[in-house]
Amino acid sequence: MCGIVGYVGRPGAPGAAAGGGAAVALEGLRRLEYRGYDSAGIAVVSEGAVAVRKRAGKLANLVELLDADPLPAAHTAIGHTRWATHGGPTDANAHPHVDGTGRVAVIHNGIVENFAALRAELRESGVEFTSETDTEVVAHLLGAQLERTGDLTEAMRAVCLRLEGAFTLLAVHADAPGVIVGARRNSPLVVGLGEGANYLGSDVAAFIAHTREALELGQDQVVTITPDAVDVVGFDGAPAQGRRFHVDWDASAAEKGGFPSFMAKEIHDQPQAIADTLLGRTDAGGRLQLDEMKISEAELRAVDKIVVIACGTAAYAGQVAKYAIEHWCRIPVEVELAHEFRYRDPVVSERTLVVAISQSGETMDTIMAVRHAREQGAKVLAICNTNGSTIPRESDAALYTHAGPEIAVASTKAFLAQITACYLLGLYLAQLRGNKFADEVADVLAQLHEVPGQVRQVLDGLEQVREIARYMADTRSVLFLGRHVGYPVAMEGALKLKELAYIHAEGFAAGELKHGPIALVEPGQPVFVVVPSPRGRDSLHSKVVSNIQEVRARGARTLVIAEQGDTEVEPYADVVIRIPRTSTLLSPLLAVVPLQVFACELATAKGLDVDQPRNLAKSVTVE
Repeated sequence: MCGIVGYVGRPGAPGAAAGGGAAVALEGLRRLEYRGYDSAGIAVVSEGAVAVRKRAGKLANLVELLDADPLPAAHTAIGHTRWATHGGPTDANAHPHVDGTGRVAVIHNGIVENFAALRAELRESGVEFTSETDTEVVAHLLGAQLERTGDLTEAMRAVCLRLEGAFTLLAVHADAPGVIVGARRNSPLVVGLGEGANYLGSDVAAFIAHTREALELGQDQVVTITPDAVDVVGFDGAPAQGRRFHVDWDASAAEKGGFPSFMAKEIHDQPQAIADTLLGRTDAGGRLQLDEMKISEAELRAVDKIVVIACGTAAYAGQVAKYAIEHWCRIPVEVELAHEFRYRDPVVSERTLVVAISQSGETMDTIMAVRHAREQGAKVLAICNTNGSTIPRESDAALYTHAGPEIAVASTKAFLAQITACYLLGLYLAQLRGNKFADEVADVLAQLHEVPGQVRQVLDGLEQVREIARYMADTRSVLFLGRHVGYPVAMEGALKLKELAYIHAEGFAAGELKHGPIALVEPGQPVFVVVPSPRGRDSLHSKVVSNIQEVRARGARTLVIAEQGDTEVEPYADVVIRIPRTSTLLSPLLAVVPLQVFACELATAKGLDVDQPRNLAKSVTVE
């Protein structure tokens, strides 16, 4: 959940960053604050000593401290922004943590599951603790190991062998200026490769202003960076190599671009995110191709069941995928919350394809579900937005979305990119297995390529939605209804409102109304209804219109999302929000956009921070 950054540079080198280590670390933390904002801190190595500044609360509090008490000039720095796990969000629990000598400083993302036993052992040896964190345990272990080995890399490797759980660690030592040692197990860490300078970060956003060349690390590896070198070894001491890659977006992509929030910008980025995810997916003959697909065609033809595993918004993308894949491929699809999957003894086999969906690729619940599925013999395909992250690395194949960095904690553009990738997967399987003729696949792909322009059209016509949101700023409850693919859209609309505005919101299958939820409807109750196209299954459309009448008759205020030209909803809708015509299966890409804007605008009207909702972090990297 936490964000980490490291920097070492040669003074005056072409690639060395201006402003020194503390400035580089602070810049990286600004880009990583979406990963946690309970506290922040920086440590630098300068003139044979380690200097630390840290403060509870958002990064602005650390900036205030640094203005009053600057760190010394240094060319080696590590920085941390925290989402609290062990210990509350206090100054004492903020990272970095130091050992008893104050000459070793450590920052950490993840959880050390055996920290209690290690802490007890250290206390018996006379160590005194100043925080409640598991990270301080690592600092003291590292300090003790350094006394024996005198080498920071070897000390880190030895300590990691004693730790259980998920962790990324960075450490510096007063006697080793120009050196940072990092380690990762089940938690993200990427190396930025500069000229006369090197970087470490939870993701490439930490150093994208300085370099777009990066190195992906494998599981259970220790990395040592200096201004001129990057060395990688396994926890067992064996030399290892990471995989180099080029980041295809620049620093400006991680800025707000004139919008009032990252979320507002990312909502407006969605047409490009969809277009980029579709880019390069056909060969010269127009046939769909997925270059990342490393599962053989024979194995894919043999698949007799698909299980989608995901959490939160990604799970709703999976729900949309279920309707499309079953329709196109005639393969049964189950959608499982990843944190429930492995605990219910799921039935999977070598003929099961498990599709793991995660924006970050570091969602711990999904990582553990992926591992369980592979242990049972299933093939796993990852749908992910983050190159080099854990989930695609540990899967049999990966289908990357190309949404670019998503900074706001509540997901928007990643959701649409995930749905788009799921459509590509479904069409690819239908093409491969012969469920669809080439011209049928090409026709759906052509419709998909029209969607970015249609999303822009929706975004250009939502001032009405913004006005409604501002008017409803004091609303305490909103209900969302949908059928077929409109059902997961309704659930996602409710989730966005809960995440951003902190009010009661529920998404229901519209047909479920009369089975209980209609008791919630009282005069004035706002109800959003996602209406399917009348050009699809006519009975489905008429049933949703009936649902609108049911809640309207009980005094609800009905806000209806319907395609252009659908006049049947008008007599029963207090407000009609229009979206362009498209096929039923593709309609979620359009219908969800007004709900995103509504939640963002309502939360903004309440004076809330839409980029960093309370109690939430972007990437849930612990179970």
